[in-house]
Amino acid sequence: MDKPKLLIVDDDETIRTQMKWALSGDYELFLVGDRQAALHIVKTEHPPLVALDLGLPPAPHSTEEGFAALREILQEDRSTKVLIVTGNSERERALKAVTEGAHDFFSKPIDLEEIKITLKRTLALYRLEQENRELQLRLTRESFPEIIGSSSKIEEVLSGIRKIATIDVPILITGETGTGKELVAQAIHRQSQRRPDPFIAINCAAIPETLLESELFGYEKGAFTGADTAKTGRFEMAQRGTLFLDEIGEMGLGLQVKLLRFLQEHKIERIGGRKIIDLDVRVLAATNRNLKEAILSGRFRQDLYYRLAVITLELPPLRERGNDILLLATAFLKRFNQEMSHSTKSFSRAAIDAMETYPWPGNVRELENKVKRAVIMSDGAEIESHHLEIPEVSELPHRTILKEAKDKLEKEIVSQALAQQKWNISQAAKELGISRQALHDIILKHKLRI
Repeated sequence: MDKPKLLIVDDDETIRTQMKWALSGDYELFLVGDRQAALHIVKTEHPPLVALDLGLPPAPHSTEEGFAALREILQEDRSTKVLIVTGNSERERALKAVTEGAHDFFSKPIDLEEIKITLKRTLALYRLEQENRELQLRLTRESFPEIIGSSSKIEEVLSGIRKIATIDVPILITGETGTGKELVAQAIHRQSQRRPDPFIAINCAAIPETLLESELFGYEKGAFTGADTAKTGRFEMAQRGTLFLDEIGEMGLGLQVKLLRFLQEHKIERIGGRKIIDLDVRVLAATNRNLKEAILSGRFRQDLYYRLAVITLELPPLRERGNDILLLATAFLKRFNQEMSHSTKSFSRAAIDAMETYPWPGNVRELENKVKRAVIMSDGAEIESHHLEIPEVSELPHRTILKEAKDKLEKEIVSQALAQQKWNISQAAKELGISRQALHDIILKHKLRI
């Protein structure tokens, strides 16, 4: 069995040598003397254990560098167990470090037997937590195989699905375009008692207002010119199952009234029909818009909102899901390699840095499209950032706040797509992996013009 990895961060070479002599038989050791070197080891080697001295250069008599190192290590991986090495006179600072995420501390002069016992106990706890995390992840994958991710935000979403799936009430799923709202709706349906019956989805923004009513409610023969036969609508098709109304915020006020009536009475009438049809259908709706603002502007009915939003489930944007970006990208890479019989093995470090820095305005859908393009365009064993058509970290603007950098990058990418497609909104939106409405919102946000 491989030795567990232990990173020792101390600017005192004597202490590093002493700990190397005492611990090298039980651990794979990494010995560094400053914060930058420590963070590099954490990113490349992922040690479960870190022994950290708070007094590091360039200010060894201060704890500023040590606390900065602690924050950066935990930001990289919250599961890392950091043990603070401190002098007896710095006990209060060590306790402060524990409140900020350190696991424990021990004092100088170093008692090697005490350190060995502390490290052994801490490693056992780390392994127990990892086993529990892997168990939870395996259960999640078995329950929701189509939803990829292990971040705390996506775990909250999955926990929410489990709680609400069996409660037979309408649910409103909110989130930016491309965050996976339909996947979540499907997961809710599959976890509910309605899973043996149909899941019917319709995008309210993709169908003209004049046709959406007939798509939803159906029509009788002769209801209008061209109605040569009767047609069953989506509500009837979803009988005893689930109807998913995507982009509900795009539905016109007239149809909103008919939808409200169904939610109140569970009855519909086909266009041109006189027969009342009783239905047992659960309605799930989704939107990337702020419906409360739409209510204030008169574009969405308040009574319908409260009927739909009995329970609201908000999906996080991809940029807030941390390591899920690489998990998803790797899953897409594997899938497209199989579909296209390619042998691209992995992403380069520059490509990973670019993906982790990029703001992903189109979220998971955009990531999927970019990985697909990269698999097609790459020739070697690795995908580089230029295959993904996103800039490397070194190309991003410096000395600016994160929001400004994201906005600037979003504007440049959207402008480029619009220019390449000669301002064909549908084609540009398809290339970006976002909806036409989302693209219109970005155009208005940045005041883009032909």
